[in-house]
Amino acid sequence: MTTASRAPTGPLLVLAAMAEEAAPLTSRLTGPRTLETPFSDGVAAVRGSLAGHDTVVVTTGIGIAAATAATTWAILAHWPRVVVAAGSCGGLAADVEVGTLIVGEAFTYSIADATAFGYAPGQVPGGPERFVAEEPWVRTAEEAARRAAGPTVPGGTQGPGHRRGLMLSGDAFVTAPLAEPMRERFPAALSADMETTAGARTASVLGVPFVALRAVSDLCGPVAGQQFHLELDVVAEISARAVEEFARSLAA
Repeated sequence: MTTASRAPTGPLLVLAAMAEEAAPLTSRLTGPRTLETPFSDGVAAVRGSLAGHDTVVVTTGIGIAAATAATTWAILAHWPRVVVAAGSCGGLAADVEVGTLIVGEAFTYSIADATAFGYAPGQVPGGPERFVAEEPWVRTAEEAARRAAGPTVPGGTQGPGHRRGLMLSGDAFVTAPLAEPMRERFPAALSADMETTAGARTASVLGVPFVALRAVSDLCGPVAGQQFHLELDVVAEISARAVEEFARSLAA
């Protein structure tokens, strides 16, 4: 990732793929106001104050192309201080549990394959092997996740905490038959979704820091005895709580 934002005092930009993932974020905003976007449908933007910091929450739509388009517009329109991907993701690592907050520090494409030409798995020709977040921002996000995860998740059950590491993204929902080959190709990967790497790539190109705070809603091929699913509203709340803590650290 780049070393500095073009707008060090700009707003926090939070990206969520679906309205259900954005809802617990926008409900936390003080003085929310809906912003106009150039998109005909599927993209929404709300601006307000989150934990004392100017924040823009953008619902991007699902998938690499949708996330790229909405993120590009949002950055160019607002030149944020930092971009955070929020919402849900699938748990890929065998020891990740539902509800776990994933703190993204590196990002790549789950189904990109140019290995026949000497590229690494997930690497698109002309691009880096990984999009890597700046360490100070990752530390801030990890501390926010630590504060937000707490001992419990909604419903009073024991919370599984957070993990920091590699996140994958691609335009394929990772079902059990796809999960094992993906684990073999990316043994360090913690999670899979359909947007985060697109956001990371766009932010990198435009010179804005990027991190992710997404919570695991389902497991990609769970092992016997594992709880494999949490309702989206529960997971979105876990992620939103972490993003709120992240915003609070910026306002301090």
